Amino acid sequence: MSSRTLRLDDTIYEYLCATSLREPLVMQRLREVTASLDEAGMQISPEQGQFMALLARLIGARRYLEIGVFTGYSSLAVALALPDDGRVIACDINPQWTRIAQRYWHEAGVAHKIDLRLARAADSLRALEAEGWAGQIDMVFIDADKRGYPGYYEQSLLLMRRGGLLLVDNTLWGGNVADPEDQSEDTQAIRRFNTALHTDERVDLSLIPIGDGLTLARKR
Repeated sequence: MSSRTLRLDDTIYEYLCATSLREPLVMQRLREVTASLDEAGMQISPEQGQFMALLARLIGARRYLEIGVFTGYSSLAVALALPDDGRVIACDINPQWTRIAQRYWHEAGVAHKIDLRLARAADSLRALEAEGWAGQIDMVFIDADKRGYPGYYEQSLLLMRRGGLLLVDNTLWGGNVADPEDQSEDTQAIRRFNTALHTDERVDLSLIPIGDGLTLARKR
């Protein structure tokens, strides 16, 4: 028994992956390709991808919205968990990274589920509202520019159904959110976002120490 979350060293992390991770080969290859990029640190961890897929199955998700796609690992993980007629709306602005994503979506046989929208996320979210998606989304993942989180959160709540699940990445920010000496704009933005969610009665809330910190918010 433990009264607080176990600290993961390399040995425990390797054990966790060895006894829990069920990563399809196509996802492993995508992760390896992404590791060669200068921006590889933006990649979510494989155990987080598996956790997100499990959450999608648990809530019976059919419509999933992703804000910040990068090379498509998280969208691939969830797309594989959705039923064949499920839909992923993937929002990003970078055609170079998302070309990698599209290649692996096709290889995994899930490209028909994914609607990639290359535009500013705020514009894509407004377009979805105009298209009648308000109250229709089952699950949302926000992993984009940190100063944009509050706006993406509000737009996502509008698009989600009651009981839908919203996931927000990087909310522990490498531990920097707890370092008073770190006053960078992104760190301050995440601190403000975390503080705002803590008192937001529109959602049920849990911030869990997986990956770089993952906030789960269930729309009431």
